[in-house]
Amino acid sequence: MLPKDRLSHLWKKGTDFLGAQHAILGGAMTWVSDRYLVSALSNAGAFGVIACGSMTPDLLRTEIQETFKLTTKPFGVNLITMHPLINDLAQVCIDEKINHVFLAGGLPPAITVKKLKDAGVKVICFAPALALALKFIRQGVDALVIEGMEAGGHIGPVSTSVLAQEILPHVKDIPVFVAGGIGRGESIVSYLEMGASGCQMGTIFVCSHEAKVHPNFKKAFIHANARDAQASVQIDPRFPVIPVRAISNKASEDFMNTQMSVIERFKREELSQEEAQLEIEHYWAGALRRAAIDGDVDRGSLMAGQSVGMIKEVRPIQIIIEELISQAVAQIELTQSSG
Repeated sequence: MLPKDRLSHLWKKGTDFLGAQHAILGGAMTWVSDRYLVSALSNAGAFGVIACGSMTPDLLRTEIQETFKLTTKPFGVNLITMHPLINDLAQVCIDEKINHVFLAGGLPPAITVKKLKDAGVKVICFAPALALALKFIRQGVDALVIEGMEAGGHIGPVSTSVLAQEILPHVKDIPVFVAGGIGRGESIVSYLEMGASGCQMGTIFVCSHEAKVHPNFKKAFIHANARDAQASVQIDPRFPVIPVRAISNKASEDFMNTQMSVIERFKREELSQEEAQLEIEHYWAGALRRAAIDGDVDRGSLMAGQSVGMIKEVRPIQIIIEELISQAVAQIELTQSSG
């Protein structure tokens, strides 16, 4: 079998499920995965995913409609399960004929899953452990994404390679897409060979011409090394912090100082535990927008995965996708020739 045909065979379950030429998902990144990046990914043969984030239903409807003006290829929408209007957002996706909805950020409400499924929408959930993956399958979800701690943004505690070993051998009936720290085609092939149906990538697409983020944001990615993408640290277990992986900057240092200051005020009984928790949580409010849109890369949040160290320049999405495919095909060819 020719290497290119072998690649097509390896991710056929993924490409059939997505309706895309390549089983490469664009990770949904708030303030980044908009109509321009999503349509560019889909037009290049991958599968773009709109990041709904904190959008209102009306804003999401507009973003979907504008994306449809830029591509005739399939794309999806990522909804945050903690959004107070999650069911209204799901209805927007149904109304606008979105075929794939990703539910992220926690356990999805059963009513939301049923609403989407009843409308014929394919539902994809994020599974950070085998037990949760099996639970989602029993609920009838159509596909899973397993995302390791190497990813950017909010992360879990387990690495991508371990999650893949834990989950892929036990999930055969529905597509599973692997995410977290993937920056080259060789890595895509390795997970496909393990049983994945495709991969999700986000950080690599930030430094594309089509990503409408501030030039300072892209420069920070280009200049960063893998070790610069650090997970935020929780100082006191009484005040839990959901880990976020981002390029270290002044804001990262300030967050540590903020935690220590708030905890001291709590100890002096100047703040209740609830007030202290809220003050810590609110530190990052608007921080991603400050960096990605306003260009404040010192005080904003530079959410990035550890694959950021592989990014060296700003390129068109089409070129990035073509290089990933070339790397994947070359890896298969190398394996075949050495076997």
